[in-house]
Amino acid sequence: MKIKINKIISFSLMILGFSCVGYAQQESQFTQYMFNRLSFNPAYAGSSGSICATIMYRNQWLGLNLDSPTPDVDPGSTPVDYLFSFDMPVKFLHGGIGLYVQSDKIGYHNTISGAFDYAFRIYWGPGNLAAGIEANFANNTLDFSQLHGSSDLSGDYSNPISSSNDPLLNGDNQTSDFLFDLSTGVYYQVPGAYYFGISAKNLLASKSDVLNWKNARNIYLMGGYEYTIPANPSFKLKPSVLLKTADFSTIQAEASCLLDYQNLFWGGVTYRFQDAIAFLAGLNWQKMKVGVSYDLTTSRLGTFKQGLSAGTLELYLRYCFKVIIPPKPPSVYRNTRYLF
Repeated sequence: MKIKINKIISFSLMILGFSCVGYAQQESQFTQYMFNRLSFNPAYAGSSGSICATIMYRNQWLGLNLDSPTPDVDPGSTPVDYLFSFDMPVKFLHGGIGLYVQSDKIGYHNTISGAFDYAFRIYWGPGNLAAGIEANFANNTLDFSQLHGSSDLSGDYSNPISSSNDPLLNGDNQTSDFLFDLSTGVYYQVPGAYYFGISAKNLLASKSDVLNWKNARNIYLMGGYEYTIPANPSFKLKPSVLLKTADFSTIQAEASCLLDYQNLFWGGVTYRFQDAIAFLAGLNWQKMKVGVSYDLTTSRLGTFKQGLSAGTLELYLRYCFKVIIPPKPPSVYRNTRYLF
């Protein structure tokens, strides 16, 4: 037993040590990840027990002003994301189904992606355990007409160079390619108490020779806990963590803590290692949940510095409902002996 505990401690320290290496971003990043678990783990589908639809919008590094080779042209390099997701439990499938559609624009690279999820769920111990699989579809588009090789930039914006001598940047104005991939995950939860899960995205690591692009395999570890404050049960603390890695080359960690009041209002803070500190707030109104977060950039991109990031804005809207089918009334029993 002692050896096993030592191994767990060693493994945890190793993960924490790797998190100091740095981070990268190919999959989209969301500060309110605790409300967007489906896009990270397909095994989450249907786990809420309700039919839920979610909309998210994220504008990262607002105001970041990168030099453009063409005057009065926005270089458009800051990431902007739109996401819609839907999931529901399906009794005869012994689990749940889900889907999401997402637009991810970074500079002159735009990705429109979609996914279909299925989770098989069993009751295990005090909670339920699910295993999920996901089919991913993505259309990647790159606008080569807006790109310039380093040899094409004179530094004089009054006389920009309109053509490129780089053979990789000549040809079609826009080039796109379609990629297919698979993801999987495991998710365990005790409703109203805690949850944790692990997932692997882009298992096939699909490649595009047209765009010189390759999907990175991403691993996600997430978990959360609900703690009712004994002195005042109207308040609950909801800490959560998310650990992610791309091809095990870089690891990023973030931790959050929310304070919930009577399941009506909530607010909290998130810290993303070497990247940002974020403030979150929201409210629950009947079947709807509304949330907003604002990230203060702590990296060298800066916050409120001339020409640098003014922070990141993220909006969240979720609507859930249940369809309750009333039980059938008992059938009438007729005995022919009473007909005479």
